[in-house]
Amino acid sequence: MALMQIVEWDPGLDPTDIFAWRYVDPKNPERSNALGNWTQLVVQESQEAILFRDGQALDLFGPGRHTLSTDNIPLLRHLINLPTGGETPFKAHVWFVNKLNILDVKWGTLSPLLLRDPEYQIPIPVRAYGQFGVRIRDSRKFLLKLVGTRTRLTQDELIDSFRGLLLSRIGDMVASYITQRKINIFDISAYLKDMSDEAVEEVRPVFEEYGIEPTNFFFGSVNVPEDDEAVRDLKKAMSERARMNVMGYNYQQMRSFDAMEEMAHASGSGDGGGGGNPLLGAGMGLGAGLGMGGAFGQMASQMGQFLNSSQTGAPQQPVPAPAAPEGPAAPSPSPSASRACPRCGKACGDGCFCPFCGASLTSGCPHCGAELAADARFCSKCGKPIPRVCTCGAALAPDAAFCSRCGRRVEDKIPQN
Repeated sequence: MALMQIVEWDPGLDPTDIFAWRYVDPKNPERSNALGNWTQLVVQESQEAILFRDGQALDLFGPGRHTLSTDNIPLLRHLINLPTGGETPFKAHVWFVNKLNILDVKWGTLSPLLLRDPEYQIPIPVRAYGQFGVRIRDSRKFLLKLVGTRTRLTQDELIDSFRGLLLSRIGDMVASYITQRKINIFDISAYLKDMSDEAVEEVRPVFEEYGIEPTNFFFGSVNVPEDDEAVRDLKKAMSERARMNVMGYNYQQMRSFDAMEEMAHASGSGDGGGGGNPLLGAGMGLGAGLGMGGAFGQMASQMGQFLNSSQTGAPQQPVPAPAAPEGPAAPSPSPSASRACPRCGKACGDGCFCPFCGASLTSGCPHCGAELAADARFCSKCGKPIPRVCTCGAALAPDAAFCSRCGRRVEDKIPQN
């Protein structure tokens, strides 16, 4: 063995990929741990070297040239006794730790996270990826707790060591932004900077336990697979909603318009059928369902007569307004009336019910003044029928199911105070 053995970092190793490397003698690898007295240890900038013997970390050396001997390695002196003279070797390993700031360590989710969209409640798969930067802060702790018996530690091996812990913390963060903060997956890109700032502090305790300092943590993207069926359904729903918002109607109205269009095409196909146009009855049903009442039904009726007349060539006849059904006459508002309705506050006539909101203007029977039950149809004292009035103020026939003025379904109960 040469008297002046030089131990240094292998120049063929990429310092941006290797975090730690155990010295190997390129000329005699089997005797790499047989260091002679007066061995020269060369440590480059942004490196540290640690001497190990029997699994114990002895002295730590910073950048520069160091002579390894029992005179300047106190801990080694207590472990071995070197005879004087000659090239007496001692068994020890030298580890080099790279302390550069490595900023391009890639990370990403192995499988998508299944999260529920906060707006549409559709489960969607969410992926995330990015990169982070680290620096070895405590070389001794890093080698003892993470490297172990390996001969080197690369960037990929570091990611494999921390993948489970990192993805657990990052997955919780992404889930909190989407489910708790109610952020849509297609809007989360605007929050990547905030998520990156929070992620640094979130993963700091994980790294510091192993002597590593995180310098940054970036989210490159949080997205969803384009070919996933749930994602396609979500995009379609969002597109339909945006189109309806621009046009100024809701989903129920859109479906009603589609139904009317289909019936109009079916009526104009000329396939016979004899009787009246089916659009009349369907239009009334759709009008009642949409809350448009008689106006919608009358429009559908006029459309149906127009289609029939265009097919048969008959002249179009004006559609008469629906006649008021027989029954007790509705009280008409009087311009000179000064009595105010107890419910809506509008001026009412001398009738028993408000012509505007239908509220009762008397606490008893309008004929004899006797007390009435809330759902009474006849007076229990005089036996006379109690007038039925719609909420729009129109008089109703005793057996009417819909109001002839507004088209609303008539409730069984008479509005009370």
